[in-house]
Amino acid sequence: MDEFAFIDWIRGQGAFDPQRVPVGPGDDCAVVRVGGQLLLVTTDQCADGVHFILDDCGPDAAGYKVMARSLSDIAAMGGRPLGAVATVSAPKGMSESQLQALYRGLRRAGDAFDCPLVGGDVSAWSHPLLLTTTLWGAPAAAPLLRRGARPGEAICVTGTLGGSLASGKHLTFTPRVAAGCLLAERYPVSAMIDISDGLAADLRHLCRASGVGAELRRDAIPLSAAARATADPLAAALGDGEDYELLFTLPAEAAEALVAAQPLDVPVARIGTATAAGDVALIDPAGRRTPLAHAGWRHST
Repeated sequence: MDEFAFIDWIRGQGAFDPQRVPVGPGDDCAVVRVGGQLLLVTTDQCADGVHFILDDCGPDAAGYKVMARSLSDIAAMGGRPLGAVATVSAPKGMSESQLQALYRGLRRAGDAFDCPLVGGDVSAWSHPLLLTTTLWGAPAAAPLLRRGARPGEAICVTGTLGGSLASGKHLTFTPRVAAGCLLAERYPVSAMIDISDGLAADLRHLCRASGVGAELRRDAIPLSAAARATADPLAAALGDGEDYELLFTLPAEAAEALVAAQPLDVPVARIGTATAAGDVALIDPAGRRTPLAHAGWRHST
């Protein structure tokens, strides 16, 4: 069973009280109601040998990455982070200086977004380093979900895509918290997700949740310098993953105004259109339509 099949199984095990839990599993964050206010809650786990190579990147970078991943989830819901807790399962023999560097990495990511690390747990075990963060935040406006896209709406993305491993972006990316909040507050965004598994995979997640298809203009997809240096830049942008940019939909007229104004702290581009058809396709400059190949990261057991 892969991770998405498992998530689908979990979602089928019972409904939540919608007054207490307006949004359960399946989005970038859960949404819970506390004292009449909505709270975003997310958790992320990073393992040495899967999400980073500790001997190559060092503990500071590992700590930064796991915190930044959760911050990116908050951003994808159009929220502001409020606080975090972290758990560390450290390999036996990890030095005091390495643990301190790990903490500094967690703090470095959190402090950049006014997200204090307020607690957690530390243990030692006979396995590689395992890190988990849990964050909570407040939506800047109504929480932005993966569902809500409608046929005819524009598909947009922040930043550039591809080559995250080659460039080191997978360890140094900036969570798009400011951009997510501004989009939630000032633009009629209908659906949003962050790009962790790759553009092709995460677009499918959004389309599936919204019940729409998509057409991507292959010449409009913003390629990173690292992607352009590969043998197949488009494949890198579609499938490499760990870009942690925002992928979202909104009415075409609003997208035109957004792209013209460029009001975010990162460039934004329109890359396609949501469709009524259930498939996802690439459109080349000559107008030829081809199915978008499945690509991107999937955990499986």
